[in-house]
Amino acid sequence: ARMGLPALTLLLAGGLLHTQASPSARSFQLDYEHNCFRKDGAPFRYISGSIHYARVPRPAWRDRLLKMYMSGLSTVQVYIPWNYHETLPGVYDFTGNRDVEAFLDLTAELGLLVILRPGPYICAEWEMGGLPAWLLWKPDIVLRTSNPAYLAAVDSWLHILLPKIKPRLYQQGGNIISVQVENEYGSYYACDYGYLRHLLGSFRALLGSEVLLFTTDSTGAEELRCGTLQGLYATVDFGPGSNVTEAFGAQRHVEPKGPLVNSEYYTGWLDYWGEAHASTSAAWVARGLEDMLQLGASINMQYMFHGGTNFAYWSGADYKDQYKPVTTSYDYDAPLSEAGDPTEKLFAIRTVISKFQPLPAGPMPPATPKYAYGSVALRKYADLLDVLDVLCPSGPIQSQFPLTFEALKQAYGFMVYHTQLPWDVPDPATLGAPPHSICDRGYVMLQKEYQGTLERDGQTTLHVMGRAGDTLDMLLENMGRISFGANTSDFKGLLGNLSLNSRPLSNWLIYPLAIDTAVQQGWPQAALPKSSSGGRVGPAFYTGTFETPGIAWDTFVKFPGWSKGLLWINGFNLGRYWTRRGPQQTLFVPGSVLHVGRPNNITVLELEEAPPTPLLLFLDQPLYNRTL
Repeated sequence: ARMGLPALTLLLAGGLLHTQASPSARSFQLDYEHNCFRKDGAPFRYISGSIHYARVPRPAWRDRLLKMYMSGLSTVQVYIPWNYHETLPGVYDFTGNRDVEAFLDLTAELGLLVILRPGPYICAEWEMGGLPAWLLWKPDIVLRTSNPAYLAAVDSWLHILLPKIKPRLYQQGGNIISVQVENEYGSYYACDYGYLRHLLGSFRALLGSEVLLFTTDSTGAEELRCGTLQGLYATVDFGPGSNVTEAFGAQRHVEPKGPLVNSEYYTGWLDYWGEAHASTSAAWVARGLEDMLQLGASINMQYMFHGGTNFAYWSGADYKDQYKPVTTSYDYDAPLSEAGDPTEKLFAIRTVISKFQPLPAGPMPPATPKYAYGSVALRKYADLLDVLDVLCPSGPIQSQFPLTFEALKQAYGFMVYHTQLPWDVPDPATLGAPPHSICDRGYVMLQKEYQGTLERDGQTTLHVMGRAGDTLDMLLENMGRISFGANTSDFKGLLGNLSLNSRPLSNWLIYPLAIDTAVQQGWPQAALPKSSSGGRVGPAFYTGTFETPGIAWDTFVKFPGWSKGLLWINGFNLGRYWTRRGPQQTLFVPGSVLHVGRPNNITVLELEEAPPTPLLLFLDQPLYNRTL
């Protein structure tokens, strides 16, 4: 018979009185008889929150984790993005901000348990759901299935990653209590049980027979049918406002016995470019949390407890009838803000937790200090088309017709497609591309003069005039590969022929741009000044410097009058701004990227139109909507 709430509450309370088990007896197991977890033999229920180390600068890891601990959490849930670590096939990076072992060791030092979600697919609104873009070098690969090419890459990765994880498992003396296999697989079209069985075998072979392996899916019957597998404990996810009894009833349909678990309790929601900033009521979140805790459930608060920032090109996109790229800010209206500050929602959650278990002694660490460094004037350095020799030092690739990013092994960022008008165009002619073939935005220049922008699921034609031999360039921007909602691989670049009055253009020179490599090496500040046109429209670089008043505090950059582009400070790519579309109006600048006692170098790539007086404004608070 299912255990009643009073008995389970007594069992959990009794578990607090058990003495610490000896290391040799460490265990974390399912108790199907009493519908709970058992840690070292004692009944256990976790209250957890999610943090993505890849979205938080390493110097801030301790601050964020300490605040999570002081919120009353016993556990943190952690994704590992495969593409963040295996940057090219067989090339691995576990250094600096990517040192996941150091992050996990820090969680243990602070007394937090870990629920690990190593994928291989993670969603997380992260570029391609954590899958490496280089998988698409094989255009016929079928992701997240038993496709041999995909499985070979997965196996190779797991043989690198999971041996780093095994010594940190709870049974081995570490703090990782459970490991998720795949991620919401029931929401994917393939429903390939052979794939899940393969993953289960790999995880067991590399992590051992004792570790608790689980799945997470939404509460729909079809999702739970395709996302669960015998040998993997099935958990569910749902947010505030859901009927808790019905939601856990869905879990009970596939797991009649065992602990109730909500692996993703939504404390907020994400922002898409061009839509309103999302928010979720603190009272609503707290009420749902209390309802679940009263049932004795284990809960992880994700999406998110602390969101952080999609620096550089790491933001993903959803596909919901159209392509929906995610903003640079991953604030998520979470209990800890993008800058790591405790919010009203955090204290509401902390109050609920205090009704069920003691809170850690001591005060909540304060918000990190912010500083408004004021306005910084920039100057135009060069139009992008005038510095292709720097941005593509190996030179262009010749091709009769356009090639994708993946065909040229360009993972992220930008490529330039260059050709010439093959005939005179004295009257306005339609320059266009087939539907869904501009992935994701194309900035068009004729004779180096900006003509306008073509966009995936948006404007796909422009009218142009010119003479035979005039240069035609399109700067193609990858806005992030789809991480959820589509069943096909998300190739980038020009996926079809660009045509003029329906006649295909040919004879292309294609430039894969390595902008970040140049900026990290000190360009353009270290280069000789360019004699650049004074025009404000079209893709161009702007530079400037500023000094801090003896401090390096977090700050937020506003872009008054700018349109869309990217920002680097001291070579660090802070991500995309898109003030014209919003809702996000500022970019978060962690104090750890700033210099004290020497100039801070600013580089801006504006893609459409700069203001008459190009300047940036450094504030001490963010603007997530168009107005304060």
